[in-house]
Amino acid sequence: MDHVARRATPRRYLMCPPVHFKVTYSINPWMDPAKPVDVPLAVAQWEDLRDRYRSLGHTVEELEPRPDLPDMVFAANGATVVDGRVLGASFAYPERQPEAAAHLEWFRAHGFRHVHEPTHINEGEGDFAVTSSYVLAGRGFRASPLSHGEAQEVFGRPVIGLDLVDPRYYHLDTALAVLDDATDDVMYYPGAFSPGSQAVLRRLFPDALIAEEPDAVALGLNAVSDGLHVLLPQAAVGLFQPLRDRGYEPIGMDLSELLKGGGSVKCCTQELRQH
Repeated sequence: MDHVARRATPRRYLMCPPVHFKVTYSINPWMDPAKPVDVPLAVAQWEDLRDRYRSLGHTVEELEPRPDLPDMVFAANGATVVDGRVLGASFAYPERQPEAAAHLEWFRAHGFRHVHEPTHINEGEGDFAVTSSYVLAGRGFRASPLSHGEAQEVFGRPVIGLDLVDPRYYHLDTALAVLDDATDDVMYYPGAFSPGSQAVLRRLFPDALIAEEPDAVALGLNAVSDGLHVLLPQAAVGLFQPLRDRGYEPIGMDLSELLKGGGSVKCCTQELRQH
C-alpha cells in the first residue's frame, strides 16, 4: 500500500484506573486465577497509557473504580458512544453486570442526553467498532446478535455483523482495530472470523492490514488509533513495520499485567465520540 499522509485528530476517552484489579474468576481463555496480579504494576502500566494519550493531545476522563468490580479497568466494555448517542452495555457474565450501571451513571452525570439502556446483551466497544461508514459488530461469544439491530436503531448507522469463532478472540476488539475512521482503514486477524465473515471483511476492506497469528495472540489488534498514532501492545512486533508502511506511527505499550484479565490498550479505552 502506498505511503499515505496521516493526520491525528483529538479524541476524548473514558478510562478507569485498575486499583481494584484482580483475577479471581475466569470468563475468557486469558484469565487464570492461579496467576497473581501485581496491582501497583498494573496501575503504573495503566497510568503510562493514560499519560501517553494526554501527551498526544487527547482528553482522558476517569471513571471512579469500585472495589467489588475488578474488571472495571476494561472501560471499553461499558458502553458505545457514536455522535454523542450512548448505547449502554449489558454483560454476559454476572460478575461484570453491575459495571453497566456505573457507566450509565457517569454518562448521565456528564451531560449526555441520549442514553439508551440496552435490551440485549452487548459489551460495548468490546464488540462494536466504529468507522465512518459502518458499525462493525462481533458475535459468537458475548454479544447477542439481537444487539446489532438495537445498535442500528440507536446510532442510525448500518451495522455489519461479524462471527467470531476462536475463543481467544472473544470480543471483536481482540481481532480487529480501526486505524483511520475517516478512511475506513482497519487491521484484523482473519483466523478469528468465520469464512463468511472473512469474505465480508475482504469485500468491505480490500486494503486492510492483515495481521499474522503471533501478533494476534499478543493482542496486537487490541489497539487504539487517532488516525496517526497507533497505540498497541509492544509484544506485537510484526505489526510495527506494516503500520509504518501505511504512514502510521506505532507506539508500543506494556500492559502485561492487564493482559492477565484478557485485555490490553483498547480494552482499557472507551472512545467518547461526540460528533
